[in-house]
Amino acid sequence: MLHHETQVLLVAYLAVVSLVPSSPAKMDLVTLPARDTVQLTIYNSADMTLVRERRALTLQKGDNHLQFSWANTLIDPTSLEMLAKAQADKIEIQALTYPPRVQNLGVWNITSEVSGEVPVEITYLTSGLSWRAFYMGTLSADEAVMKLEGYVRVENQSGEDYENAQTRLIVGQVHMLDEIAMLARRQYPYGVPAGYGAMNYRERLDTSKLEMEEAAAMPMVADALMAMNAPLEKRIVKEGLSEYFLYTIEGTETIPHGWAKRLPSFNADAVPVENLYKYEEERYGEQVLRFLSFKNDKDHKLGETPIPGGNMEVYRLADKTGHLSYEGQSEFKYIPVDEDVELNLGPVLNVVVEPKLMDIKTGSFMFDRDGNISGWDETRTFKIEVKNTREVGVKVEIQRNFGTPYWSLEKTGEFGEYEKVDVDTAKFTLSLKPRSKAEFQYVLTTRLGQRTEQE
Repeated sequence: MLHHETQVLLVAYLAVVSLVPSSPAKMDLVTLPARDTVQLTIYNSADMTLVRERRALTLQKGDNHLQFSWANTLIDPTSLEMLAKAQADKIEIQALTYPPRVQNLGVWNITSEVSGEVPVEITYLTSGLSWRAFYMGTLSADEAVMKLEGYVRVENQSGEDYENAQTRLIVGQVHMLDEIAMLARRQYPYGVPAGYGAMNYRERLDTSKLEMEEAAAMPMVADALMAMNAPLEKRIVKEGLSEYFLYTIEGTETIPHGWAKRLPSFNADAVPVENLYKYEEERYGEQVLRFLSFKNDKDHKLGETPIPGGNMEVYRLADKTGHLSYEGQSEFKYIPVDEDVELNLGPVLNVVVEPKLMDIKTGSFMFDRDGNISGWDETRTFKIEVKNTREVGVKVEIQRNFGTPYWSLEKTGEFGEYEKVDVDTAKFTLSLKPRSKAEFQYVLTTRLGQRTEQE
């Protein structure tokens, strides 16, 4: 028996005489065999996991009583359901009842027209299982492409061991009326010490979401996103469920209580990327920040499915022997198909932008009828020096914010590509070779006062 494996017993009628009415029928005490299969569907937007397990019950003809204990787990007892998977027309599974003054115990009454082994499926909701995605990106030496490896980390704090479980992961928001952990910790399943029947777990989900689980059961499995170089690695198969997305990990995993496991999800080689270094004093201060961007589409060796949000660590091949240099990390949100992602890898020291105010003067004065200045021009001259101390070429974007729509600009030197972004912003984009620098100037004239009324 595993650490906290749920106690499910087929019991003698007389053995539960204190829980249910007595009867002349008599059966031997039988312990239910271990799970044949178990499937976990873990949601990332709520502390909720749907468990489907199959077991083989040995039934006798007539009345049978099945005792189910969820002690020391976070199982929601009001979500428990059982369904016969063979000879269902000859087996009646009545509502699960909760004997008064007995905690963490329910009894199923089963009437069977047959004797022998019958496979059943037991489903329930539990809390304490969670997952998150994370990624590793390895840039080529020239930083033109990146190997992208995806992983998921599944953690089990549910109180229950799950052996050889098929694991499925759901991305998307789910509306819950009650928290599963709260329901699991109640002294009595419905908050009162009485033997009520079980509530179907779907009653606590938004009715508009019911298509999710039905769709999950349909044969909609798409090709795996990757697994090109690792035939022995598990892959994650994805399928769309309306506004949800389902990731099914290939094969099975044993996930004991208290453990966390890292499972590989996909592996994409040679994903084209763009490195961009940004300088914007109002937003980033005096530092240059590095950004790495790619697109979730077929041109970037991706695009089959959305990518769950997570944290990515980025490395770079430092030499021909395969040594890596750490480049930075960033967190990103869910990336739909055909959408761009831009990762902020943080500030750098090997690319420097130094703006300097060289001159400032005023002119083009206007006066009102009393002789006071009512308008004028302010002219400022800036010199921008850009340095790349890296062994690879870089692309640098310099954004300058003027705080007014009334301006004009004259530029000279190695200013690269120039773009007027909006009414008060200009952008310079430069490409620098390894270990090089560039320098340019611009003269900014802004109109103030009544000068704003003139072109």
